[in-house]
Amino acid sequence: MFDSSAPIGIFDSGIGGMTVASAVTRLLPQENTIYFGDTAHLPYGDKSTAAIQAYAIKICNMLLQQNCKLILIACNSASAAAFELVKEYVGSKAKVLNVIDPVVDYIKEHYDGKTIGLIGTKQTVLSNVYKKKVDALGKNIQLKSLATPLLAPMIEEGFFDNNISESIISSYLSDPSLAGIEALILGCTHYPLIKNQIAKYYGDSVEILDTSEIVANSLRALLEQHYLVNEKGEGKRQFYVSDYTLSFEQSTNIFFGKQIQLEHYPLWE
Repeated sequence: MFDSSAPIGIFDSGIGGMTVASAVTRLLPQENTIYFGDTAHLPYGDKSTAAIQAYAIKICNMLLQQNCKLILIACNSASAAAFELVKEYVGSKAKVLNVIDPVVDYIKEHYDGKTIGLIGTKQTVLSNVYKKKVDALGKNIQLKSLATPLLAPMIEEGFFDNNISESIISSYLSDPSLAGIEALILGCTHYPLIKNQIAKYYGDSVEILDTSEIVANSLRALLEQHYLVNEKGEGKRQFYVSDYTLSFEQSTNIFFGKQIQLEHYPLWE
């Protein structure tokens, strides 16, 4: 039996997962959350599958020690590379959710017969995980994917909503491989931070799927399904990083609107 007041563990390589964490706390303010940013190893998008799996298991071990009732892999690269391994490792100790399956389920319900674009890291796109899952739906959905490796580090360095980011975004989105799409999956949890710039590029011609909101709703449904919703007051927020950086601290303050205390937790010591 799980304790419904136990925390939700959320992890990513850096600030990208904050888009999901903030969506979760807006939707479920009473839930206790523990966020782990693996800042020592960011970004995950250019790491090998084996490396990402090693990081993920270490982080999950720490989150299990904190008695998390649910672990959310708030990173597309880690979801693609490590979800099955994490699920096996965690076993019955906690529920596990990734950020890919909720989006595929959403597409199944809303985009039958449509042409959809996907942008993400090299790890996510080259894994082909989205295409395999979308093809398996049998909904005649055509998926056009493009690796956009500069976007995550650009966002981590604070380059969004300016001319530099606009130029890089336009260069990627004008790629012929994305021609004719009717909707675009933001296949990296960093990308909601540049959603407005992406929407501006397309005008009203392409629907932009904010995956953070989709994942938060899926997480709530999973908690409800297993009677794990916390009903007790205002949730507590804890933040851990594998390597302290001032930019990460500043980013957490922006996301949550108040001063956040980061706790340093080196993974390999």
